[in-house]
Amino acid sequence: MRQTPLYDAHVRLGARMVDFGGWSMPVSYGTGILDEHRATRAAVGVFDVCHMGEVHFRGPRAGEALQRLVTNDLGKLTDGRALYTVACLETGGIVDDLIVYRISGTHYLVVVNAANHDKDLDWFVQHARGACELDDASDGTGLIAFQGPAAERALQPLTDAPLDRLSRFSLASDCRTAGLRTSIARTGYTGEDGFEIFCAAGDAPALWDRLVEAAARVGGKPVGLGARDTLRMEARLPLYGQDLDETTTPLEAGLGWVVKLDGAPFIGREALQAQKRAGVTRKLAGFVMLGRGVARHDYPIETPDGAPLGTTTSGGPAPTVGKNIGLGYVPVAYDVAGTRVVVDCRGKRVDAEIVAGPFYKRGKQ
Repeated sequence: MRQTPLYDAHVRLGARMVDFGGWSMPVSYGTGILDEHRATRAAVGVFDVCHMGEVHFRGPRAGEALQRLVTNDLGKLTDGRALYTVACLETGGIVDDLIVYRISGTHYLVVVNAANHDKDLDWFVQHARGACELDDASDGTGLIAFQGPAAERALQPLTDAPLDRLSRFSLASDCRTAGLRTSIARTGYTGEDGFEIFCAAGDAPALWDRLVEAAARVGGKPVGLGARDTLRMEARLPLYGQDLDETTTPLEAGLGWVVKLDGAPFIGREALQAQKRAGVTRKLAGFVMLGRGVARHDYPIETPDGAPLGTTTSGGPAPTVGKNIGLGYVPVAYDVAGTRVVVDCRGKRVDAEIVAGPFYKRGKQ
């Protein structure tokens, strides 16, 4: 397994390490997943996301080349702004979901999922070769997420970036954090306010230690993959490889808002236009369990009388809302709030109800 620059720090903190897409990553620390989840919702969680990939597109045609690869409209970005998007196959299936940062008109940074790094890079090279310079900076880049309602208050003493003026999906480049050269983005994957801090890979351990100390001062702590998953599920944020893959389209996955079918051409646009004209037949639905049972990946979803509908893509407890929840693809007619379905939990049929929107929304609990 590969190790991030923070592997030794996790071991010192007593983390339970697991194989995550070929990376040795912390699933939880000493106090457990539930405590880490609650600390993030109440204060700050510190997450190692150094395994994510960073690919730079540079040159006069960088924006043009990248626009052909993603479904969202890069033309609306100004320097220092970012957007969430997906890259699609010609079939409309999702290659990966991405965050794109515009550094300048000739320089874009794309953050890709760790498990998709090699596939994405090959896809980028295949379709952007000759149009711009591609620089895979993944091995030399450290990335730490600092998420929670107290994130700004805890981070500001460490950095010269004016965090109160950094809006969501913005990037402060070339700032100093804990005495180190960093860039700070106001993005995240937890449903909370927070930041993702880029640094040189060699600086990541020193930065991590300072961020863990800053989090502890406001009641926060380091957080592993276990709570990262429960946090993102509560916010209904999809996970590639479970909720998204090359057989699902963004229109089916509820990501139509990042698909600009009337904008600049991109790979997969014709297939998605055709799907929209014909009508999407299935949707990624959210549901809450009404009976005792936990939905897990690949558990069957059925009608109350036992007819198959689909399968669970993500599922588990939602500590903040006090329920067990799940996501799964079902026929469009069943993706209606209040619709009753059944989840087959290893032979035990448990009633569930379709719900609209995120299970947890910041400021609404």
